Amino acid sequence: MSQRIYIAPSILSADFGKINEEIASIDPYSDLIHVDVMDGHFVPNITFGPGQVGHMRSKKPFDVHLMIENPDKYISEFAKGVKSAVGEELYAQSYLVVHQEATKDLPTTLRAIKALGMKAGVALNPATPWDAIEGVLDDVDMVVCMTVNPGFGGQKFIDSVMPKVVKLKELKPKLLIEIDGGVNDQTSKLCKEAGADVLVAGNFVFSSPDRKAAIESLR
Repeated sequence: MSQRIYIAPSILSADFGKINEEIASIDPYSDLIHVDVMDGHFVPNITFGPGQVGHMRSKKPFDVHLMIENPDKYISEFAKGVKSAVGEELYAQSYLVVHQEATKDLPTTLRAIKALGMKAGVALNPATPWDAIEGVLDDVDMVVCMTVNPGFGGQKFIDSVMPKVVKLKELKPKLLIEIDGGVNDQTSKLCKEAGADVLVAGNFVFSSPDRKAAIESLR
């Protein structure tokens, strides 16, 4: 039986001026909506605050990727934003993802996310080894392996991350593993071969004249 591949288009590549129209254009074909939150400190870019997330509307769960310093200070506000965006039922199916590199006490942060009623995820930059999160693998719902250095869309896929994906899947076969960065119809094949479950794609989807076909080509 072939593995189930989930697609999470990244609205980082969407037109921010008409964000809900952009979300509506991909909503029917997506499994999750990937929301990149950047603070200009942890990464050299600024995107959405919790208020902006709360004004988004989707019929799919959100996958909110906090690329920010001191995420503990903001998880409650982003959780409120997600609940406003997707409603109570999809809120419980939505993910709040923090970076291992940005947290002072990762287990405590993950517990705080779960206490808010959301699924908890942890992201690893390309150079961060898998064993940096070995102690929390039983506590996370998803691990995000970055295949670009976070901060901007449209970067080149770093294929040397794939052995990390293979190792994590060997250790925890049922753990969801998401690949974020440089995913297209070619690199997605490497991701699936390594055992990835969720593929994030921004430029590839939003620059396509047929977004439905682009999403389906990743599966």
